Amino acid sequence: MNIVKLGKKKIMFLHIVGLVVFFGAWELAVRTGLLPHQVLAAPSEVLNTFILKLTETKPDGDTIINHFFISFRLALSGFVVAVGVGIPLGLFMGYYKALDMYMTPIFEIVRPIPPIAWIPIVILILGIGMGAKVFIIFVAAFVPCVINSYLGIKLTNQTLINVSKTFGASDWQIFRTVCIPSSLPMVFAGVRTSLGASWGTLVAAEMLASTGGLGYMIQMGRTLIRPDIIIVGMLTIGFTGALMAKGLSLMEDKIAPWRSKQ
Repeated sequence: MNIVKLGKKKIMFLHIVGLVVFFGAWELAVRTGLLPHQVLAAPSEVLNTFILKLTETKPDGDTIINHFFISFRLALSGFVVAVGVGIPLGLFMGYYKALDMYMTPIFEIVRPIPPIAWIPIVILILGIGMGAKVFIIFVAAFVPCVINSYLGIKLTNQTLINVSKTFGASDWQIFRTVCIPSSLPMVFAGVRTSLGASWGTLVAAEMLASTGGLGYMIQMGRTLIRPDIIIVGMLTIGFTGALMAKGLSLMEDKIAPWRSKQ
């Protein structure tokens, strides 16, 4: 136990040192003029801008808190729909050969299309409202959910399936009690990837005539040549995604505790 605790402390120490070195070098590069201030704001200026934006609406028209909740609602909506549709589809495709043969050609055509490429057709069909933005994020988050859920079923130990059949289990029982639990680590890996994709596509989604959100704030920062505003929006997206990914890891440890013991 002491060795494990010592290892965790060492890892935490290295994490802190890495962050200090990174932000210290960044601050020094801007302060010494190695990087022009008009191109990149120093971390101290970014922090000051973040504090001001907690209550200040200028120059982009709203506080960062309101921008955050607009973006959070948008990203979470697309992400939840993608998880709710993508995971069951991937699991069933992986287990039922008929569905696999039917869906795979369609999925392989759709999968390589970048989410941003959907924007023109989405505008024509759904307009520029909330639904269109949610769909763009859904497309980005949907693919990893399907792929990882599919692979999780395919990687199920065949011996476990054969033993279940020997004891008279039906296909549905095998799917529910053997294949799904076995696939959970891959499923959660897909969910984490989908979460990153949903936040990564947020800026593109909020290009559709938005008047608020972190993506909108970043766009306004670019228009106003305010790198501090841009970086505040970027770091807010990054930290939020990291916290949500940590939450998913904790959820995985609860739902699939055997994974952490392997």
